[in-house]
Formats: sequence, C-alpha cells, structure tokens
Amino acid sequence: MPSISHITFIVKNLERSSNMLKNVFGAKEIYSSEAIQFSVHPEKFFLLDSLWIALMEDPTVDLPKSYNHIAFNIPISELEGYRSRIKKAGLKIEKGRSRITGEGESIYFYDYDNHLFELHTGSLEERLTKYNSYQD
Repeated sequence: MPSISHITFIVKNLERSSNMLKNVFGAKEIYSSEAIQFSVHPEKFFLLDSLWIALMEDPTVDLPKSYNHIAFNIPISELEGYRSRIKKAGLKIEKGRSRITGEGESIYFYDYDNHLFELHTGSLEERLTKYNSYQD
C-alpha cells in the first residue's frame, strides 16, 4: 500500500513561503537548491515532524482559491498559539464550516499563494463517532 512520500507546493516567492512554514508550523528547513538547481524550479525542502514538504518557486503561477486543502492535526491546547502565529504572518483566518459538537475545532487559512490549510484538533475516530450518533 502506498504512503505519502512528500507534498509539494508551487509558490511565487520561495523566501516568503519558507518563512511561513517555519514561523507558523515550526517546519525545519533541510535543503535549498540555491546555486545548483536539480528540479524544474528553485526549491526548498522542509520537515514538519516526519512529513517532507517541498516548496518550488514559479512566479508565473496563479492559483484560484478552493476548498482543496491539507489538514494538520494539532492539540486543542495549541489552537490559540497557532491562531496568533497565522495572524503575525499577515495571513487571514477564514470562517470555518459548521461542526457537530465534539468533532474537533479547526482553523482555516490560505497562504500567500491560495493553498488552503486547516489546523484541526479532532481525530477521524471522533468525527465518525459523532457522525454515526446522528444516524441512529
């Protein structure tokens, strides 16, 4: 069965997006193409826990906003800290979708290039339990 190797985001400004990953998520930069470019665009690699995230710079790409997103699980005790870091990065926190009580809380925000991120405090098991309780 396949597993996720890495996630790549195309960004207009590599430095600005790198700072967002580091300052909002606490990602650790582990590689920068700098003078030698091996891929189709200048790139940087990050580790977020054990997840490999790649950023590639292409100033010509304009992404539309959509609900396609990546969600990261965070402890509820860290929710306000993340909210503060997102605002400090100059990013707007979006209105979340309605929720059933007990399925967790979320913060949604778009990065500078219209990638949508969700920080979620619940688990799949909690969500399914809540959804199933409405089907009885």
